[in-house]
Amino acid sequence: MKEISSLMGYRENIRVMDATLRDGGLVNDFFFTDEFVKDLYATNIAAGVDYMEMGYKASKKLFDVKKFGKWKFSEDEAIVKLLGDEIVGNVEKKIKLAVMADVGRCDFKEDIHERANSPVDVIRVACYVHQIPAAIEIIEDAKKKGYEVTCNIMAISTAQEGDIKVALDMLGRSPVDVIYIVDSFGSIFPEQMARVVNTYKESADKYGKILGIHAHDNQRLAFANTIEAVGDGVDWLDATYNSMGRGAGNCAMENLLGLLRNPKYNIYPVLQFIEKHMLKLKEEGVLWGYDLQYLITGLLNQHPRAAIAFTKDKRADYTAFYTEIAGQE
Repeated sequence: MKEISSLMGYRENIRVMDATLRDGGLVNDFFFTDEFVKDLYATNIAAGVDYMEMGYKASKKLFDVKKFGKWKFSEDEAIVKLLGDEIVGNVEKKIKLAVMADVGRCDFKEDIHERANSPVDVIRVACYVHQIPAAIEIIEDAKKKGYEVTCNIMAISTAQEGDIKVALDMLGRSPVDVIYIVDSFGSIFPEQMARVVNTYKESADKYGKILGIHAHDNQRLAFANTIEAVGDGVDWLDATYNSMGRGAGNCAMENLLGLLRNPKYNIYPVLQFIEKHMLKLKEEGVLWGYDLQYLITGLLNQHPRAAIAFTKDKRADYTAFYTEIAGQE
């Protein structure tokens, strides 16, 4: 890993993305209070965070609006109503807003409006390797509408290197701005991450793209992998408050801002928010974070859905769980 910066310096091109509402929303079906979201928005600004992900642009044809909070759908009107109409249009904002569009799970042509009329600045397109052509269709649509666009290639730990290189080449030829390395299963070790970054960077340098990292904490390596990635030249860094995210959660915002030396970042308001809101969520029974069942799925490079079910069933028979999913019965 290369040096993150000189002893007293910092990288100007680093950007921090708060993914608490979106990835954290997978834990509580996006039922956050308005107070939580408004305080999170204000905290991100106070902490110097560059981008805040509001949630998904999920299709209301596929998902029942009665079963999810409003940030599953992240309608422009809902964002403006909560945060104020001054965030619409090409104005200088204190923080940029993002939403995620999942390939096959969004109605992007209808639900993603022209950037000039939207409070959203960034469209994050999420896909698997085999969905790259469909992802590029969304990317092209979003760019024409005036957005910054990222592509988050999920579950790369299960993909063949050759397929990833083809996907990266296709994305390189597209108008996407940022290509994300996503350790969906939390199965990648830092030395592996270094090789992954090298593969992505070859393509990014060739086509003039920026790289991002979104890590999961199944093996308690989300922060370590983020450190590795930023040291190897990755600029966009995802994090969530108190690691809140699906299953084992993500790289913790409090860890990440503690690492970065740019004086614009301030950890104090992050700690205040965690004290006020995140601890309360846990007290109310919202579950996320490292546990043995997530370690097991991470070690076996498997989707955490089995571990999530294990958690919901309040099981504690870890050895039986390991045997079940390792296929040793």
